[in-house]
Amino acid sequence: MTTMVMTGGTSGFGAITAERLKGGNARVILGARRPESDVDTFPLDLAELASVRRFADAVREDLGDTPIDALVLNAGLIRPDADGRTVDGFETTFAVDHLAHYLLLRLLLPALAEDAIVTLTTSGTHDPATATSLVPPRHADAELLAHPDRDPDRESDARKAGQHAYTAAKLCAVLTVRAVRERHPNLTVLAYDPGQVFGTGLAEELALPLRIAWKVMGTPVGWPARRFSPTLNTRSAAGNTLADLVFRLETPPPGHTYAAVRRGKLAWIEPSVQARDDKLADILWRDSARLLGLPTGEDSAQ
Repeated sequence: MTTMVMTGGTSGFGAITAERLKGGNARVILGARRPESDVDTFPLDLAELASVRRFADAVREDLGDTPIDALVLNAGLIRPDADGRTVDGFETTFAVDHLAHYLLLRLLLPALAEDAIVTLTTSGTHDPATATSLVPPRHADAELLAHPDRDPDRESDARKAGQHAYTAAKLCAVLTVRAVRERHPNLTVLAYDPGQVFGTGLAEELALPLRIAWKVMGTPVGWPARRFSPTLNTRSAAGNTLADLVFRLETPPPGHTYAAVRRGKLAWIEPSVQARDDKLADILWRDSARLLGLPTGEDSAQ
């Protein structure tokens, strides 16, 4: 039996992925704030780094010598501003979308099977060429993203600052994939871009009108928009494509690590120019480690 560990598997398209994984003769361990009745769920609050460490410890203790065959890092959020801070003092969106998953990856790397698959959910908004409505990332400087008040070029508009925190964190996800691949060529490491998927929990911290619109667009009402935009996808398409990748029903062409859903179908495309920068990926890896008090030149967080 294969063993899979997943975040972001209790709602939205992630719940569809988790259901597929559970039905595929796999043991699925979910990290979530609330327990799930029909699956192994360990407590995990991505806004608290101590919770991430407890979750990783619990997973490793529970599994013993059983390796993890798939690590699916899917949870995420977007906020209306960049003013929120976690208990650890980091900007909330960056802490949840990047730092917490980076820490979990580092903690579980020693427990991964030799040929394990790792997926990090990103977003096409990381790439200015995608021309989305969100502010594209200016940089992937971990120190400035963790403490945006220190950024001399920080967006003065709160809404745009919140968008930048999100798109920059998603750029960090793609760069992290690049860094892991360089350090662990035996692993299959993928950045997964589901496109814009309405009706998920991603927007739960936005203003009420935006939350309502997000929910409504996830119903059949949103079909006309999906017909004309290649990046708009249903929860079913996004969730099932991620499951196909984890089950290796879809495999990347040589040299490709960016899997995107476009018009409901899997496409292997190039990420942004920034996201293809090996030096930037290495800097982010090391700077993220320093923020978390981890070794910068080693892969084990122990």
